Amino acid sequence: MNTKRSLITKFHFLFTMCCIGLASQLSAQTIAAGGTKPLGPLSSYVDPYIGTGFHGHVFMGVNVPFGAVQLGPTNMSEGWDWCSGYHYSDSLIIGFAHTHLSGTGIGDLGDILFMPVTGEVKPSKGRPGNPASGYYSPFSHSDEIAKVGYYSVKLKKYNIKAELTATERVGMHRYSYPNGSTPKMVIDLEQGIGWDRSGENYFRKINDTTIVGYRFSSGWAVDQRIFFTAVFSEKIKGLSVYDSTSVKDGAEQKGKRLKAILTFDPSNTEILVKVGISPVSTDNALANIKAEAPGWNFESVMRKADEKWSDELGKVKITTADPSQMRVFYTALYHTMIAPSLFNDHNKDYRGTDKKVYNKASFNNLTTFSLWDTYRAAQPLYTIIHPEKVSDMANTMLAIYKQQGKLPVWHLHGNETNCMVGNPAIPVLSEAILKGYKGFDQNLAFEAIKNSSMLDERGLYYVKKYGFIPADSMAESVSIGLEYAVADWSAAQVAKKLNKKDDFQYFKKRAGYYLNYFDPKAGFMRGRLSEQTWRSPFSPFESIHEKGDFTEGNAWQYTWLVPHDVDGMISMLGGEKPFLNKLDSLFFVKGDMGAKASNDITGLIGSYAQGNEPGHHIPYLYAYAGQQWKTAEKVRYIMDNLYTDKNDGLCGNEDVGQMSAWYIFSSLGFYPVNPSSGAYVFGSPIVNSAELKVAKDKTLKIKVLNNSKQNKYIQKILFNSKPYTKAYIMHSDLMQGGTLQIEMGAEPSRTFGQKKSDRPRSEYN
Repeated sequence: MNTKRSLITKFHFLFTMCCIGLASQLSAQTIAAGGTKPLGPLSSYVDPYIGTGFHGHVFMGVNVPFGAVQLGPTNMSEGWDWCSGYHYSDSLIIGFAHTHLSGTGIGDLGDILFMPVTGEVKPSKGRPGNPASGYYSPFSHSDEIAKVGYYSVKLKKYNIKAELTATERVGMHRYSYPNGSTPKMVIDLEQGIGWDRSGENYFRKINDTTIVGYRFSSGWAVDQRIFFTAVFSEKIKGLSVYDSTSVKDGAEQKGKRLKAILTFDPSNTEILVKVGISPVSTDNALANIKAEAPGWNFESVMRKADEKWSDELGKVKITTADPSQMRVFYTALYHTMIAPSLFNDHNKDYRGTDKKVYNKASFNNLTTFSLWDTYRAAQPLYTIIHPEKVSDMANTMLAIYKQQGKLPVWHLHGNETNCMVGNPAIPVLSEAILKGYKGFDQNLAFEAIKNSSMLDERGLYYVKKYGFIPADSMAESVSIGLEYAVADWSAAQVAKKLNKKDDFQYFKKRAGYYLNYFDPKAGFMRGRLSEQTWRSPFSPFESIHEKGDFTEGNAWQYTWLVPHDVDGMISMLGGEKPFLNKLDSLFFVKGDMGAKASNDITGLIGSYAQGNEPGHHIPYLYAYAGQQWKTAEKVRYIMDNLYTDKNDGLCGNEDVGQMSAWYIFSSLGFYPVNPSSGAYVFGSPIVNSAELKVAKDKTLKIKVLNNSKQNKYIQKILFNSKPYTKAYIMHSDLMQGGTLQIEMGAEPSRTFGQKKSDRPRSEYN
């Protein structure tokens, strides 16, 4: 690139960054000072480093809300803490891939990896401690910039500045090479993340500036297919294609471990590349580039990405007295919008679970459904602030049902992974129906719910035959059975709404099967072998990862997994007083979980684990027995101590938005204990005020009076200027907009939420 063009580009970049920075600073000053409305983008509060340390496993890089592209660095290291490809502890980069997961406990994706290089390099990522063995480079966080829509890092080995931005389906790279060097680029189609293993790769040079290809791989997603087109700003002067380390003749190759090294003219000190991805074809990938990133203005793409994030983040505008809370809140909100991600092209073409191509669909097809995690809070959050996306999610699930014969369990890039337990799509789809969302076929939805519930797979055969899953028939039987009961309650409520009386009675009965896992003598849920026999020996503390009776947990944590029938659970535990005593005990008892305990049991308070999703509703259960003030104590403690604005600021896996969604809801002051019921239980808001855009023309305003670290107890609530005494509020009320005024105090209220008529009830929850 000539010097004049380079100087103009750099001027535009600096000007844009200054404008964004000034607007962000004004926004920060306004909100921190308690102003009513921010003056600039809320994106300035997002810190992508939060959750990249400890076990957060979050994505680092660039994307737009719910975009197909997650373009970012991939580290040299591998392992559980590198499920997203990046961990704060690492100091080596092997390149920049276009797909990444965020917060999962299994690694995959990492497709279509680019790495700028100079000098003589080998077509291999190399080995740590031996720089000559491959193309990897050291880097330092001091040379890194990470913000929404923009990522930059200096690759020390080559003295190259790498810059990234993105649209929905296009990753845009800008690489600044040192003067006097010969710019080169490695494209690695073998490299993936975690379980991912390369299958068939294809690479073809179309002309002097365009490369196309595909990468088929197998891993967590057993048959993943991704196509790409890469367009360069400068002419490719040299090309070497390798299968592993063997050079191949010709500019078109198929292989299992394809890599290419591209060489550019030494006069080009700056190389830009636009990479479009597609689940369908290289032609569609090129069309995505033409539709979303037709020019070469890096700053314009970056600015638009920031604007898209600011628009979405602006659906929830809060004020707090603590700037760090602002960073935690808006980073959490950002994390909830990384997925579900688009899995279609700009023209709406997509590839289904059956591997067939569906052209010009009437909805946006999505992927990365971590439903066992997200049905608890992330999906309910979408129904409030992203109502326009609910029908896309529902239609995607119904398309998956038609293609694979059941609703998704954990869907990834056109593949059913069957990961985790229960039928978590059922509460999500039921929630959409019960909350009155349209834009999808509700009769087909109930058909999908019913048929997915009546299969014989994954323990359902035993549920239908015995009313429980025998502990010696499969691992994690208790967790699986309890999750099925939650889904069955949701199915029953949909049947009731659609006037399917027999189905209602059937699924209502199955929703009560949670009782079959409770041992009254032990006082816990536990593995059952038969009507008369429990698995022994038994310890409520023990956790055996993937081979015990519980999924990433123990009996202390799973005994409370009855969010759909808390009244029934209270009776099961002997009444309100024993229920409250046992709930109190959960937060201070400690015991030996054993040598085979799950790594996911983190964020412990006694035996309560905030770092894993099955217990996220538990702190809110006090309200069902008239002690809402204890809910306030617990959720305030969790927010104050287990969520920070540091790189290790998450106490467990982000799990595709669920860990952060808990914080978003809890910060605002309420939480969906039983999501598809439409009821939200009050806790203890930490914001001073909030405005939620709940519909095109409606806003919910939350005003929190006398709020402070000491004043954590709700004293009284006014909703639209009228006294509101209930310890919960319904979705239908929130979506009408208006003003929710919450008055806080330093001592528990003796009246709020204590009357039985004011407590959340199982007919709602």
